[in-house]
Amino acid sequence: MMWKYKILLDSTSDFPKEQLQPWDVDIVPLYLTWPDGTSEKDDTRDFEELKKFYEKLKSSTELPKSSQPTVEDWKAKYLEVKEQGYDGILVITISSNMSGTFNSASLAAREVDFPIKVVDSRQASTAISPMARFARELFDKGDDLETVEAKLRNAMAEKRFGAFFYVSDFNFLVKGGRVSRFTGFVGSVLKIRVAIYINDNGEMVPFGRARGFRAVLEEVLKKTQEQGFKPGDTVDIYLVSCDNMEELKEIEEVLKGVYNVKNVYYTPTGKVISTHVGPGQAGYGIERY
Repeated sequence: MMWKYKILLDSTSDFPKEQLQPWDVDIVPLYLTWPDGTSEKDDTRDFEELKKFYEKLKSSTELPKSSQPTVEDWKAKYLEVKEQGYDGILVITISSNMSGTFNSASLAAREVDFPIKVVDSRQASTAISPMARFARELFDKGDDLETVEAKLRNAMAEKRFGAFFYVSDFNFLVKGGRVSRFTGFVGSVLKIRVAIYINDNGEMVPFGRARGFRAVLEEVLKKTQEQGFKPGDTVDIYLVSCDNMEELKEIEEVLKGVYNVKNVYYTPTGKVISTHVGPGQAGYGIERY
């Protein structure tokens, strides 16, 4: 007998919309609240809609604040999935060191009489998408919910997944309070490209800076290799940008010269991630086979 499991991610996963149906994934959105009190859901993956949001960010003097889905939001989605005839749910959230999303998803799971496993990815954005792909492949092979959760946690411990990127305006990350150990990067470097990765504690950490695209990409590639993704490895790459598609194309070509790239996916940053990284951001999630 084949079990039927749904994978739920939160909207900070920046999941490629083309894969929602093939991998049977659904998204629970976070929220943004603007200084004037208006709020909106981070619920679109449409590039044209996001393009308008990017322009709004560029022209705003104050950034909106993000907040996690509520316990009630998660409960409603869990019950919806249950009613659709699924046998259980695997939830993968943004790092608990960046958001309270993992906590609200976990609390809601305890209040619903249904098999649910909630995993703290210790990552963000396109490092989460390959975790969903990994889990779906195991489900398709017939593994049950507990087995897939255990195998996913093992893969995470083995550093099979990673996220590496750069921002063009570090001021967005400073304002959003989503980076750690950024002493020395503020002040005059706010308009310089800053390279970022997500460490083992699930925190975004700046590690390099440069004025030009090639120079900052070299820093990002170096860190990628230091984190265990060796040249020649077979990988999938999940290219992501906040209004910087041109440089993503170049990043793809560079990565194909370093790795044996199996699959390539493109996705724009959603509203919450965009608010924190700012227009001009570019980078990639990566999965090592």
